[in-house]
Amino acid sequence: MVDVFLPLALAFIMFSLGLALHLADFRQVLREPAHLLLGLCGQLLLVPLIALVLILIFQPPAVVALGLMILAASPGGASSGFLTHLARGHAALSLMLSAISSLLALLSFPLLLRWSGDWLAASGGLVVVLPEQLPIGKLLSSVLLVMTLPILAGMGLRHFYPRRAAAWERAISRIAGGLFLLIVFGTFFAHRQTISENLLSVGQLTLLLNLLTMGVGYGLIRLVRGDRRSAIAVAMECGLQNAGLGIYVALGVLALPALAVPSVVYALVMNVGALALVALMRSRQAPNSLGE
Repeated sequence: MVDVFLPLALAFIMFSLGLALHLADFRQVLREPAHLLLGLCGQLLLVPLIALVLILIFQPPAVVALGLMILAASPGGASSGFLTHLARGHAALSLMLSAISSLLALLSFPLLLRWSGDWLAASGGLVVVLPEQLPIGKLLSSVLLVMTLPILAGMGLRHFYPRRAAAWERAISRIAGGLFLLIVFGTFFAHRQTISENLLSVGQLTLLLNLLTMGVGYGLIRLVRGDRRSAIAVAMECGLQNAGLGIYVALGVLALPALAVPSVVYALVMNVGALALVALMRSRQAPNSLGE
């Protein structure tokens, strides 16, 4: 049931986001490629680097360390664009970062995973035999079916039927918000035993990873005097990882349930952190249109 509900709910959330977007939003992103490039560097380079630094500082068990690196190697989560929209950030930038990082992860994910496994084995930690074929098909299908097609459907509805889209937008947005809360609580309920057993031991690492990646992502854009909306988008993109992919790799590919623990705990922690950022930004910022 969860395997069916989760992708359908995410697809509806992405549809609601597409309903609020215009082609001009994406043209604005391409006019400021520096923000896009900085966001990609944050997602693909700084997130794994921060995870590695945390591992070196806290010296967790090897199985936790490899699980954390699997999580850090995963691309941005599908909900980052929606949460960026809620935080009144640059949703189009977030969506482009998610799409591009997911495609680049076809190369970066297996390379980083293999390096992490070799590094831990060389340091006397966990020895994991990594398969030659990693879940490239799952990654592509999740990007296409859960994110790209629903967003295009929402944008198409707004373009061809603007009055109908305007009339439906508020109700659809509220339904999408409710579905997102169901996903958060459903994740906790489905993995409540794993979360409760490991929240104290792994929670510190995952919380620090979430706070540091969001802070670094936000700071990268502000450092180059970028606008707040772009900074919010990059912060969300760096802080929200595709934890579902990390869980799948641990359970379905490597068949080591213990490796899934960081991803399971992070799935809860990252949404709490993201919602806190949404609340903070909405309290400090007057409503803006997405096209601004």
